[in-house]
Amino acid sequence: MLHIVNKSPTQASALHSCLRLARPGHALLLIEDAVYAASRGAAASSALAQALKTLKVYVLQPDVAARGMSGRLLDGVTPIDYGGFVDLVAEHPNNQSWL
Repeated sequence: MLHIVNKSPTQASALHSCLRLARPGHALLLIEDAVYAASRGAAASSALAQALKTLKVYVLQPDVAARGMSGRLLDGVTPIDYGGFVDLVAEHPNNQSWL
């Protein structure tokens, strides 16, 4: 399953809910303001670092760049472009967008 989160973890509980319900082997894609969670030192970075032990975590690179976060991502988080986003959706027949 692919989980897609677009809200900042400081403004909504979507990421927290997603991490609580995601299962080992699932993938997580952070887009829009959710990419802040993947920044070293962010409030949600420890929860995300824990999730990296069982989930594959991706961030949308154009959103990272737009927020000035290039070079500040947690180790293990994989940046992808829009083509990679399409590939992830195609690879995972089940997708859950967290609002």
